[in-house]
Parts: sequence; structure tokens; C-alpha cells
Amino acid sequence: METPSASVVALQERLGYTFTTPALLQEALTHRSAAHQRAGARKRHKAKGVGSNERLEFMGDRVLGLLMAEWLLERYPGEQEGALGSRLAHLVSRATLAVIAEQLGLPDVLAVAAHEARAGVQTTANVVSDALEAVLGAVFLDGGLDPARKIVRAFWKAVLDAQALPPKDPKTALQEWVLARALGLPAYETVGADGPSHAPLFVVRVTAGGQSEEGRAGNKRAAESAAAAALLGRLDGSPKG
Repeated sequence: METPSASVVALQERLGYTFTTPALLQEALTHRSAAHQRAGARKRHKAKGVGSNERLEFMGDRVLGLLMAEWLLERYPGEQEGALGSRLAHLVSRATLAVIAEQLGLPDVLAVAAHEARAGVQTTANVVSDALEAVLGAVFLDGGLDPARKIVRAFWKAVLDAQALPPKDPKTALQEWVLARALGLPAYETVGADGPSHAPLFVVRVTAGGQSEEGRAGNKRAAESAAAAALLGRLDGSPKG
């Protein structure tokens, strides 16, 4: 059995969980570019090798959603679905996951292909947030819901505590702002899309109230939200009248 590196051991210490099957954590920390690179070196890749973290990310996404929904029902027994959904969307968003992944030091232990490492792909929000979900999926498969729950409640507590009120989606907030002033509905336009297929970057422009702003993110919906937030910040700070 391969001995975990010092950085991987340190990650387990930060998580507060030691894997009984270290290969699961290794897989969770393997970006698909690294898996493809290894497959090319072997000429063919079968189940006995370590694959990419995409399957574990699929699992971790569901684990996080379940544990967060459970926690929100406990914390806010008087809130209904709409408010709970707004809280959940923020807590499991790419932006929130990327911050927590950074706190855990995932960019430093994520395995990526050499050319992707030179491009800095291991620090992008999409990649590190996917890796965090993969780690949660690996913890669930290795030890069940209890250790995954402890990790979620430890690392998401500060974000949850900061939610005095359910957060409002920036697109919804912008639409309410313009409608309250009898202005036209916001118009969104995708003005750019580039980057590699596993880490695309979309640029979206939103126009409302006679002004425009742009947002950038790994998918169109997130880019629209970023643009809406930027424009709302500008409109809220503009002189009235």
C-alpha cells in the first residue's frame, strides 16, 4: 500500500478524518487531466488504477446537499421552502465551496497534469469546488454520513452563521430593483466564452437602468449572477432621481 504524502496526511488532520481506504482520498484529489495523463502513460486505463475525481464529485454533491438540507431544517424550523432554498443555494455555491477548499488547502494537494498545473487550473473555483465535493463523497463512501456531517458542520458553520436573512439571488434582486422604479427588465448577453473544456470561462453582460456590467464565471448562470451583482452594486450607489 502506498504511504500517503505528508501533505495528504496534513489534509486528513485538517478534515479531522483519517481514511481507512486511502485510495478513495487519492482519487478525490485526482483531476481528470492527471487521470488522462496517467492513462496515456499506461496506454490503457482500467478500474484497478486510480481514476479522476468526477464520480466522487457526483456523489459528494448529493451528500453535501442532503447534509446541508438537514442542517437548515434544524437551524430554521420556522422557514419555508423558498427561504431555505435561497440559503441552500448560497451554501453549496461554487463561490462558497471554493473558499472552503482554499481553507482546507486543496489547491496544494490536487493532482493535475503538468501543463494544467502551469496554467494554474488547480486554483480555479470550478476545479477546487469539484475537488471539495469529491472529498466529501470519498468520506461518505469510506465512513458514512456521520464523518461527512462533522466536516460539513465544521467548515460551513461560519458561512451559515453569517446568514442573518436568507440571501437573495442577485438576478432576482436586480429585477426587483428595476421593477420598483418602473424600469425595463434586465437584458443578459453572453459576450465571451473561452478556456479549456473542463474549466471554461463565460463572460456575460447585463444591461438595466441605462447601465451595464459584466460577470465572469465557469458557467452562464453563475456569470449572469456575477454580472447582476456588479450592476446592482453600481445602481444602488448611483444618485437617485
